[in-house]
Amino acid sequence: MTRPLNFLHLTTFYPPYSFGGDAMYLYRLCHALGDLGHSVDVVHCRDAYHLLHPGPPEIPMPDHPNVRRHELRSRWTWASPLLTQQTGYPLLKAPALRRILDGKPYDVIHFHNMSLLGARTLAMQPRHGTAVKLYTTHEHWLVCPMHVLWKYNSRACEKPDCLRCTLRGRRPPQLWRYTGQLERASRHVDQFVSPSRFTARMHAERGFPRPVAHLPYFIERADGDWRTPAPRPHPRPYFLFVGRLEVIKGLQSVIPIWNRAPDADLLVAGTGGYEAELRALAAGNPRIHFLGPLPQSRLAALYRHALAVIVPSITYETFGIIIIEAFARKRPVIVRNLGALPEVVEDSGGGFIYNTDEQLLNGLGRLAASPGLAEDLGERGYQAFLKWWTREAHLKFYFDYLVQAAAKRYGRVPWEDGPEAAVNHTERGTACRAS
Repeated sequence: MTRPLNFLHLTTFYPPYSFGGDAMYLYRLCHALGDLGHSVDVVHCRDAYHLLHPGPPEIPMPDHPNVRRHELRSRWTWASPLLTQQTGYPLLKAPALRRILDGKPYDVIHFHNMSLLGARTLAMQPRHGTAVKLYTTHEHWLVCPMHVLWKYNSRACEKPDCLRCTLRGRRPPQLWRYTGQLERASRHVDQFVSPSRFTARMHAERGFPRPVAHLPYFIERADGDWRTPAPRPHPRPYFLFVGRLEVIKGLQSVIPIWNRAPDADLLVAGTGGYEAELRALAAGNPRIHFLGPLPQSRLAALYRHALAVIVPSITYETFGIIIIEAFARKRPVIVRNLGALPEVVEDSGGGFIYNTDEQLLNGLGRLAASPGLAEDLGERGYQAFLKWWTREAHLKFYFDYLVQAAAKRYGRVPWEDGPEAAVNHTERGTACRAS
């Protein structure tokens, strides 16, 4: 039988001190592991959050009784993440990281967004236990100083020109990236995984020397949202955009064409650094409504009653978690043909992929005119969601990778008591919780 495991997750941002979908994925994963009876520690850098967001988080997030959150904070505040960004070392955070690493015998150490924890953290070894190390490529940080392959702060990167791109993006250049430090540190990781095949391929094409496997994201089932939906949150038919209001998310490409869209509104849920410009761009159109940042409880009804969800990102998304949030409510999506977005739609058949404004308008028109088509595409998305993107599916893949990494590193699975290694890991997790 598998005993309860000790997990350590390390990341720059974790809810509520976070901004994007990668942090929400980690939050869900930590809670899922906690529900199975495992002990979970998660380390994040509060100084890094306040470097970008001086005030408190807008939306509080409840903690799980089996998940312990460690906030890295320094009396030097902004200097701590800046020194890490410049050197690749945790420096001011190193003593706290060392105390946590040596605090218990960890079985699994899982790295996430490491940009402001430092590449050298990958090489830190706990003094006790037989831990395996996993790294999820939520962004392209391993191959891109700007994290998102956004070239010259203006377009998706077709060919690396990193130093000039960093300077144009008004970021301090990271000279440590030219020393081989990242390659050396990456040797201490047993398995790299990516939420999409596209992102795994991009790492290989951009020269990352380690193999990257495919481990899709997940969200919790939301069956109640479509079986007994909340009241309609908006009086008119509408399409929905959910996400950070930043240039790379592409909403500015949708707003100017909305005067040619079918007779439906555009609801925008989210906030970000580009919000003022987007509001100004939409000021003359009464069919565009900005809702601000919303908790998942309020987003549920918005998803369920939407004609479709639009994902117009203009850079290389590593997955597009908004897509499966729509699929979980049986709603279709319309996505730009870029990055991992088309991969998720092609795997599901749950929406349309567009290249041009005219193709986007055509998709909007078809869905507005045919409720039956929207229901059919939404059902396809939902069936694919059940197969690939639920908690149960994810945990099976996740524990399979952990077992493979442990067997490769140690010649055995340290947390297994006997020959049960081939047993389904979701069943093992249930057995752990029961014991």
